[in-house]
Amino acid sequence: MRLLLLLSALVGFAATQFGDCNPLKISGCPPDKGLTNSPYSVDFTKGTTDWASWTSIGTDSVLYTSQGAVLTINKKGEAPTIATNWYIFFGRVEVVMRAAPGTGIVSSVVLASDDGDEIDWEFLGGNNDEVQTNYFGKGNLTLYNRGGKTPVHDVQGTTHTYTIDWQMDQLTWSVDGNVVRTLKKEDALGGLNYPQTPMKLRIGSWAGGDPDNAPGTIAWAGGLTDYTKAPFTMYVEKVSVTNQNPAASYSYGDASGSWESIVLKKDDAAAAVGR
Repeated sequence: MRLLLLLSALVGFAATQFGDCNPLKISGCPPDKGLTNSPYSVDFTKGTTDWASWTSIGTDSVLYTSQGAVLTINKKGEAPTIATNWYIFFGRVEVVMRAAPGTGIVSSVVLASDDGDEIDWEFLGGNNDEVQTNYFGKGNLTLYNRGGKTPVHDVQGTTHTYTIDWQMDQLTWSVDGNVVRTLKKEDALGGLNYPQTPMKLRIGSWAGGDPDNAPGTIAWAGGLTDYTKAPFTMYVEKVSVTNQNPAASYSYGDASGSWESIVLKKDDAAAAVGR
């Protein structure tokens, strides 16, 4: 299921990207701010957050308590979400969290780029013992065989660590340190659909089972959401990020969408990956 496509109706951002400018379709897009202080970590259980690194999206409030970042859906139309203000270019992301309960409620951890590359963790509130994984390249929706399912006990009541290890040639998803899925670059349409451009991290929950959604969306989410059973709460305790290619900013050197085209600016000078 295309997570960003479904979320776009709720929080008003473009279906295939985090920003408003897809550099494969529009020339002159501004550079993406990079994460320079890598590795980076934040402990939301301390009751405050790093506002220089994070933004709360939309009008839905996010609380920060001893339980972490508390993202709660109280009524129809809410989709509490936090996102980084910076991008990474390959690397590792760990999120320590508990998913939200509730039929039709979707908790998500998403890496996504300006040109439609995407890597997902998705949790359906009606299934307390499973997590789904997915990926997309350049917003390509012609195939729907990218998703995977992994049994994980009590994702709503027990804290687990969910990791994405995103490298140039291989992508792995891990739960509590155990690899549950591996994707090799060549297996993603010969590399064309392999996620390979700078990405932001977004964490949030939304009602895939909202009655206003398309029937297919509701079915995938597990059924209609009953808002009389709210609140539906997701808890995010800690986030750790390693940026494999730290830089002040990233820009697209051409419209190929390949990692080789990304230009890193590390102060006042541009550099290629690995320099």
